Amino acid sequence: MSILFEPVTINAMEVANRFVRSATGGGRADQGRVTDQHIKLFSELADGGIGLIITGLACVHPDGRISPTHLCAYSDDFAAGLKKIADGVHGRGGKIALQLFCGGRESATFLKTENRQAKGVSLVDKDPYFTGHYASMTEDDIREIIRAFGDAARRAQQAGLDAVQLHGAHAYLLAQFLSPFTNRRKDDWGGCLENRLRLHREILKDIRSKVGGKYPVFIKLGVQDGFEGGLEFNEGLQAAKLLAQYGYDALEISQGLRGAEYEGTEFRTRINSIDREGYFRNWCREVKNHVDVPVMMVGGLRDIALMEEVIQNKEADFVSLCRPFIRQPGLVNEWKQGNRLRPSCISCNRCLVALKKREQTRCVQEEIEAKGPGPALRA
Repeated sequence: MSILFEPVTINAMEVANRFVRSATGGGRADQGRVTDQHIKLFSELADGGIGLIITGLACVHPDGRISPTHLCAYSDDFAAGLKKIADGVHGRGGKIALQLFCGGRESATFLKTENRQAKGVSLVDKDPYFTGHYASMTEDDIREIIRAFGDAARRAQQAGLDAVQLHGAHAYLLAQFLSPFTNRRKDDWGGCLENRLRLHREILKDIRSKVGGKYPVFIKLGVQDGFEGGLEFNEGLQAAKLLAQYGYDALEISQGLRGAEYEGTEFRTRINSIDREGYFRNWCREVKNHVDVPVMMVGGLRDIALMEEVIQNKEADFVSLCRPFIRQPGLVNEWKQGNRLRPSCISCNRCLVALKKREQTRCVQEEIEAKGPGPALRA
């Protein structure tokens, strides 16, 4: 059988195979609460044979929300819904992790609708990729966020989820602290790399004090920003090494702050040939060579042979897919049965456009093709 179907452990959690459903925005929450659509979605993914499912965003603090349609975990009131997700996945033999995040300055647009102001790491006068209004966080704000991450992880554990993943990529708060472009602070939370990672370290300490040492806690890490003048990979690599030393149980390697759409973001298009696949592969390979914890590779993976090569070459321990599972949640079972089909996802990002409209994430291209005839969008 393919090496992709070997079990792997993350801390005390055994994952049945090397496939990860990378966290994917779903647009299904009702003011942060779990809905029946969530139960259906995650149950279908578990039925499809994926070793580890990572939920979409689950906000740890009211000031960190970016939409009314993503999950929240900042109150015990959300715990019952999270338990339903865990129970649905476990009933089908799967494992699921809750992705914990805080939007930081990225929350500005949503919070404005509630007449509230977002808070980010520090103010940046000229930023070509961000135009919202926000305030700089105080020491008390930072300490409050640290406790919020810890409390949310405790709720995830108590609700029966198998692990938590911190979102430290894609322009959200942890990425804002790590990047020297957005972190202009002059105190102990800014300046050198260790200071810019202090939030990551303190959050992990708080989580461990509340969930213990055996509960898997890992992170999605942006190791380079999507534009010149931001975080560079040489520092991103050092950050990955430090986070592994701090005690994070696994690293999923991605991008930090976003640049121009779509090539300067994690949502790259035109994944129509092998050379366009695995666009974070080089970063991931370097990180894997320097850390002793499991590493997940994400970013346009499509070809089963390429994924096998990645694992055989020890470039990563897991392969993470996002957009292909939107259209084909049963892909892993297909591959396990020997069908080496290429996913039908054409990376058109229409699913992302739907999510930005606060619609449920779905394969819009599939709907277009079903209406046919007519030319498909080949992006």
